Amino acid sequence: MLHTVAGGQQWQLLLDEAPLVVHTKAQPFVTMIRLEKQYTANRGTVKTEVVETARVFLTEVSESEGSVRFSGNGHTLRVDYREREGGAELHFAGEPGWTYQFRLPAAPDEAVFGGGEQYRKVNLRGERVVNFVSEHINASTILQKTFLPRSLYKEKPHSKIGSYSPMPVFVTDRKRLILFETDHDGSSHFGREDFKFRFDGCPERLVLLQGDSYEDLSRRMAGLIPNRQYIPDWCQNGMILGIQGGTQTILDKTFAMLDAGAKICGVWSQDWSGENRTIMGKQVWWNWEVNEQLYPDLKDAIARLNARGVRFLAYINPYLVKDGRLYNYCKEQGYLITKQDGSIYHIKSTTFDAGMLDLTNPEAVRYVKDVLIKQNMLDLGISGWMADFGEYLPVDCVLHDGDPARLHNRWPVLWARLNREAIEEYGAKDILFFTRSGYLGIQSYAPLLWNGDQHTDLTRDYGMPCVMPASFSLGFSGVTMLHCDIGGFFSFDRMRRNDELFTRWMEMCTFSLLMRSHESIRPWANAQFDAEKVKPYTVALTKLHLDLKPYLSDCIRKSAEGIPALRPDFWEAESYQDSHDEYSYYLGSELFVCPVIERKAKTRKVWLPAGSWVNFWTGRVMIGGREYTVPAPLGKPPVFYRKGSPYKDLFRQAAQAYNIEL
Repeated sequence: MLHTVAGGQQWQLLLDEAPLVVHTKAQPFVTMIRLEKQYTANRGTVKTEVVETARVFLTEVSESEGSVRFSGNGHTLRVDYREREGGAELHFAGEPGWTYQFRLPAAPDEAVFGGGEQYRKVNLRGERVVNFVSEHINASTILQKTFLPRSLYKEKPHSKIGSYSPMPVFVTDRKRLILFETDHDGSSHFGREDFKFRFDGCPERLVLLQGDSYEDLSRRMAGLIPNRQYIPDWCQNGMILGIQGGTQTILDKTFAMLDAGAKICGVWSQDWSGENRTIMGKQVWWNWEVNEQLYPDLKDAIARLNARGVRFLAYINPYLVKDGRLYNYCKEQGYLITKQDGSIYHIKSTTFDAGMLDLTNPEAVRYVKDVLIKQNMLDLGISGWMADFGEYLPVDCVLHDGDPARLHNRWPVLWARLNREAIEEYGAKDILFFTRSGYLGIQSYAPLLWNGDQHTDLTRDYGMPCVMPASFSLGFSGVTMLHCDIGGFFSFDRMRRNDELFTRWMEMCTFSLLMRSHESIRPWANAQFDAEKVKPYTVALTKLHLDLKPYLSDCIRKSAEGIPALRPDFWEAESYQDSHDEYSYYLGSELFVCPVIERKAKTRKVWLPAGSWVNFWTGRVMIGGREYTVPAPLGKPPVFYRKGSPYKDLFRQAAQAYNIEL
């Protein structure tokens, strides 16, 4: 039962006897701060300079039925509160132009998870988490990896790594859910004594819930923000091959893999609109119509692929390359964002400029839906696409409607909503698109997310391993269907993937909801799915992924209920104290997966969770709650299933059918 305790200048909001909010004169619940903030953007990475000019502690408190006022020095914040199942909902009425800081109590050993996509750590206690959508990749780290010996490169800490999809929603191992509904820039500080949340404007509301388990909180999260994610059935029939280079290339490579026995459900050709060679490598020509020179007779080629059970996927983002045909048309129509002087506001990607479509302009949105998506893609027979970017909106631009600083975080959600609405208006039932950027509510529009642009290496800050903390964090934040680029994306100079890394990455994604490879930004320098030594593993692992389809379909169904498919090793133990490996995970409730993330490894140390487990490959029964050193030959990462699992026969048969012919 929700109730309050007040006296003097103290006030508490309690659920039964558990304090949700604790306010004292010495440690007020709310502080108002006046800030002067300057943004400097460079290719999606934004730096800020902040000067604090005033601070007002709202120490005085007065309460009426269902409402409380916090006041100080002539300023007031009204908070209307009400009980909801498992907690409370607080609605705020503040003053414009102020930054608001909120303080919540915390236990000394309380671990914190979520915050959207966080790549470096699962437990955020002791960290500052920024609530500002930005580019994840930092160019300086690529240069360091290029010029420094591998042994001298220092992996970056959490504080140095941005996020494509931050979200002001957190779960603690005391089974608390904390969600601020706001689009404002801000940050969260998880200190030793308390949690502080700061936003550049007053949030609309704060939801505080207490659950019985992580699964219980996940379902409650889905009640707050509806989870409408999905993965079409055809996506589970094998692997989506990342292939570029034109019509004949995609047909030749796809049919060769099918003839070799690989299970292929799709081919993803991001350069369907043309290629753009830059100093970084092979990029896409941002002009969203088929490039007839590179992809002649694409509609016929798509039909030929479909006849063999293979779908065709493309690529789109909310930008248009400067002086391209569609750029010039949209410029004339007033569909692009502008500067204060009325000129086009260009963003830069590596070495080229592009205009940004104004997603607040209804006519521009209608054009993107009707022409760029429905006519140029869906009418062609395209079954899906990468809806890339969304994080570059400049805070100083001019929009058709709205404040860009306020809309910056919301922009990826607007982009996803546009794509979702185009599909639904078209009436297509089995179309997939996936996004990398997001914010609160992204799970209501994007069917699937991917973990962004990893480096083609095994570093824990930007390489293959960072996929796991990022996935867990998003899962705690309500985003439950995820995948990644097999092999990574960023490659420069000697930073490139070899056969072993591509295969290890493919192993991990075999035990996930969806397999999709990426050629990387430099395809010629990196191992691909059809390399001589990789191809046998591609054939075997895609067959295995298809064999696991009944189980993966069950994971997808539960993900649609708000339960993440990829869960950290402490998920069932319910306490971060029981975490032993941030790079192992549950896939659903029946599989425990330990990806190999060390070069040239032949074995892997594994800490099995409590219970009885069966080695997927050998059938050996193993007792959990202890550490093992397990063989990990290439193609067979350590994977375990529960003894007595309802899927035990499926897992046993899949392992028996698995065969690599080298």
